[in-house]
Amino acid sequence: MAEHRSMQRGALLDAARSLLSEGGTEALTFPALAERTGLARSSVYEYFRSRGAVVEELCEVDIPVWAAEVQAAMEREATPEAKVEAYVRTQLALVGDRRHRAVVAISASELDAGAREKIRAAHGGLVTVVVDALEGMGHDRPRLAAMLLQGVVDAAVRRIELGAAEDPQAIIDATVAMALGGVRG
Repeated sequence: MAEHRSMQRGALLDAARSLLSEGGTEALTFPALAERTGLARSSVYEYFRSRGAVVEELCEVDIPVWAAEVQAAMEREATPEAKVEAYVRTQLALVGDRRHRAVVAISASELDAGAREKIRAAHGGLVTVVVDALEGMGHDRPRLAAMLLQGVVDAAVRRIELGAAEDPQAIIDATVAMALGGVRG
């Protein structure tokens, strides 16, 4: 029984990811979740009390996976500069991933304080992984530089998401150049 509940919960989260990546948070409704999973709407409420609860769980599940991928890419690099480049490139390479799109949609939305706090904590964990590399590059304020660097990455994510006139690869390359040029400064 517990395994069945876990599978249904997983199916609901997967449906939530799809809805978020297709239509943003407005698309994430309990009727839509019920329709996607073939569950009764009342069943959806057995798993989640609100949209905010769905979002919080997605943040808890997906952001650490995403952060781990970024961290693993950084660990494969030898120099602080290469680590910073991996930090930027890996995040931007994940833009096409449904989980990433769901997290972006969540981050852009009006959320309750609990969900916002979970996103902030997860993003804070992501920023922390680049602080050491920036310190290694001799940055005198690595934490501030890391926060600003993440802001540049977030802007590039939005640019790619919007399907901007530029090719995504051009956006990624420009972001890496700006990041490395800026953090050296």
